[in-house]
Amino acid sequence: MSGKPRLTYINGRGRMESIRWLLAAAGVEFEEVFLQTREQLLKLGQDGSLLFHQLPLVEIDGMKLVQCRAILSYIAGKYNLYGKDLKERALIDMYVEGISDLMQLILMFPFSPPEAKEKKIATIAEKATERYFPVFEKVLKQHGQDFLVGNRFSWADVQLMEAILAVEEKVPSVLSGFPQLQAFKTKMSNMPTIKKFLQPGSPRKPPPDENYVATVMKIFKLD
Repeated sequence: MSGKPRLTYINGRGRMESIRWLLAAAGVEFEEVFLQTREQLLKLGQDGSLLFHQLPLVEIDGMKLVQCRAILSYIAGKYNLYGKDLKERALIDMYVEGISDLMQLILMFPFSPPEAKEKKIATIAEKATERYFPVFEKVLKQHGQDFLVGNRFSWADVQLMEAILAVEEKVPSVLSGFPQLQAFKTKMSNMPTIKKFLQPGSPRKPPPDENYVATVMKIFKLD
């Protein structure tokens, strides 16, 4: 196994999107394999490709990696996006975990029944503006630097940028009270690798639609 990392998942965001974001931010091209049937998933399990019979699967450097956290931390370390020492890594981990809690709400939103969607959006807005975004607004303001940790671009910055855009899709005015995060978003949007990822035709996936939800339900037997 050599060459570009190979990503196996559904053709949609889900738990793979943060991995796409991180690889793209690092300037790494990758290949994707999209599952369309439950049989394809079961075959991967039978072949021994899925350690815990779960996706995402990323094939990189001769390894078949599963579990999002393990995949993301490997990519961050490999491409120098994981701080310069243990203290910086701990901060990055802490920020990433916080953002992941917020992203979990976004991840589950498409699977909510229609009558619950309005309430879910209100919850996302509340959590973003009262619990999570104030933390990052304060961090950026206190140290007066461009990035969250060590004044160096890191995995935490990528994760935060992904979260900001994901929340804005649901709550367009969410950053109205956060000038530091507005500046952060502008700065990040203009970084060459991220700017490229935000262009039409990139591997970035659109917001989940009904087809994506139906495919996930079918492949993972969630109904």
